Amino acid sequence: MVETKPADALVEIRRISKHFGEGEARVDALRDVTLTINAREVVGLLGPSGSGKSTLLNAIACILEPDGGWMRLDGEVVYDNRWLRGNLRRLRLDKIGFIFQSHNLLPFLNCTDNVALVLTLAGWKMNAAAARARELLTYLQVEHRAAAMPGQLSGGEAQRVAIARALANRPRIILADEPTAALDSARAGIVMDLLHKLAVDQDAAIIAVTHDDKILGRLDRIYRMVDGRLAG
Repeated sequence: MVETKPADALVEIRRISKHFGEGEARVDALRDVTLTINAREVVGLLGPSGSGKSTLLNAIACILEPDGGWMRLDGEVVYDNRWLRGNLRRLRLDKIGFIFQSHNLLPFLNCTDNVALVLTLAGWKMNAAAARARELLTYLQVEHRAAAMPGQLSGGEAQRVAIARALANRPRIILADEPTAALDSARAGIVMDLLHKLAVDQDAAIIAVTHDDKILGRLDRIYRMVDGRLAG
């Protein structure tokens, strides 16, 4: 498939489909989904359970292989009815950051080490990884918790450390799965303001799956999913 690259487009998918099961048990989780998300955007994916939101996020994350379609991430065509990149783990390390509803911080590592771990897995030396981790914790205003263990953090602090981890390798595509669901309105607003700042400062695209009505007004665009299709 020959495609021209729109200016600033970081996520481009065309007619992506995915089904599970066969025959009467078949479920079409994604049906010819097409969308483009640009740098410096925070985009929301809304829809009821089973509508395909998480499946789409996992396809963009190169965790779940589609059954057909085409996808380009940060200028690289990575899927055209098959994976075009052999090392998908490296692709995720290089291009994609993940933020989850549950922060998923490792309980036996302090905040600095939780963030630095991503970089050491990517091949950074420990001193450089720790310096980058401290830089991000300062940027997100939790540097005073650098030596704290996850169990000592508030919900808002833990989410900021998780965001620092997602940013560690400077990804331009950030995927957030219910990033504010566990936070109250004030903390949810702070996290969304941070995500907008990150989108601009990092020249990144952020895609957030959410059911959280508190943050809808802070999204640049909203896509609603129904039965595996984008409804707008």
